[in-house]
Amino acid sequence: MAIKKSELYSSLWASCDELRGGMDASQYKDYVLFMLFIKYISDKYANSRDFKPPVVIPKGASFKDMLALRGNSEIGDKINKSVIQPLIEENSKLARSDFPDFNDPNKLGEGNALVERLTNLINIFNSPALDFSKNRADHDDILGDAYEYLMRHFAQDSGKSKGQFYTPSEVSRVIAMVIGINPKNAVAATTAYDPTCGSGSLLLKVAAEAGKHITLEGQEKDVTTAGLARMNMILHDFPGANILNGNTLANPKFLDSERLRTYDYVVANPPFSDKTWSTGITPEKDPHQRFAWGEPPTKQGDYAYLLHIIRSMRPDTGKGACILPHGVLFRGNAEAVIRKQLIQSGILKAIIGLPANLFYGTGIPACILVLDKENAPGRKGIFMIDASKGFSKDGNKNRLREQDIHKIIDTFRKQTRIDGYARMVPFTEIADPKNDYNLNLPRYIDSSSKDDVQDIQAHLSGGAAYPSATCRRSMPTGRSCPVYLTRCSKPRSAPVIGNYK
Repeated sequence: MAIKKSELYSSLWASCDELRGGMDASQYKDYVLFMLFIKYISDKYANSRDFKPPVVIPKGASFKDMLALRGNSEIGDKINKSVIQPLIEENSKLARSDFPDFNDPNKLGEGNALVERLTNLINIFNSPALDFSKNRADHDDILGDAYEYLMRHFAQDSGKSKGQFYTPSEVSRVIAMVIGINPKNAVAATTAYDPTCGSGSLLLKVAAEAGKHITLEGQEKDVTTAGLARMNMILHDFPGANILNGNTLANPKFLDSERLRTYDYVVANPPFSDKTWSTGITPEKDPHQRFAWGEPPTKQGDYAYLLHIIRSMRPDTGKGACILPHGVLFRGNAEAVIRKQLIQSGILKAIIGLPANLFYGTGIPACILVLDKENAPGRKGIFMIDASKGFSKDGNKNRLREQDIHKIIDTFRKQTRIDGYARMVPFTEIADPKNDYNLNLPRYIDSSSKDDVQDIQAHLSGGAAYPSATCRRSMPTGRSCPVYLTRCSKPRSAPVIGNYK
């Protein structure tokens, strides 16, 4: 039986209430997510009879042992030393930097205040509603859901940069499906990589599509978020996933000898328009030869990440997908030079324009660039989808609905032409001087709403008199018409021109 998300969110909210005052949301979320992690692994694996469970829980380091510390005057210090430290020592994928300090007086208070706060926090997660022992979370991103919930409610408190660590699950699903991975083509040796992996949610969606026959690797610049990703991998039975901390552009950690390691699938949601991307890099002397197509602008790092992704894809067969702001499609100067090289290479297979305001921390519209090195030299065009109009409102953010996701995926897989939504655009059209390798979607897909032609005079006289070419069915005079939502002024004997749709 799955845990109800409403119960999970209620517990998270209560935890946040308990921690408010000494720190902002970007800090106390670390405590809340650790509590969720320790509760989950304790319920699932503390009494496990598996020969090799995904995570080893040493004696005295389970959630049950934390319950015994409630009210203890040294509760914070004991959690650090008796719970967290043994977990780190027994699980090589975990590091001290992954976990918050439970004895920090600046964040949690001092003396009785700290004891009471941590005691109450433990009690919140002791709820019977959060019993994970019988929960099947094969495809549930529990930590990711919790992280998204916190970011949704506290993005303003946490700052814009924190909101970029999580890719909404709907967008992750689209990416995982458009790269073409499935259980039939994924084997144990299949590899997937995310150079800016955040909480790991995107990698996990790829793994779900692959049927778990896959090796996962990722790098994350923020040390706390890298820890979250490692915990997330353990929760999803991927203890072998390799998540490393560091700056991917300046100091890529995944190398084979001196060269970038290459993968079957590469996915990413890099920080939009990173203004510090070149720190620690001399592009013209890059040992990994990522900037052979040109050097991105110093204050605009989108193409720097894209070039890293392309270089990390296996030669001839590598596939990938990357979320970038719409500006990469049309900005000029140095980016125009790189974009032309990208188009001429044939590696860019498709562009999917997304609705604005999908991501936490930014409201700007983004797009998915679908990359494929297989048969790239023979590619004749780029398949473009303008999905910017398909979404629902969710508070102050937009979200893709199931129908939006299915439409994107079905259209992409079938390469279906849909007026105002999608079509294959040949390279000859893109290279035409009037377009000059500009990929801005409105140049190729007109998704603007078409205005209904109405008889203004008829409206002024109290009804809508339809021209015979547009009138589909005669209506009794005075009845409301579903086409114009007004009274029909045509006589009852008007000819029938088809049926209403």
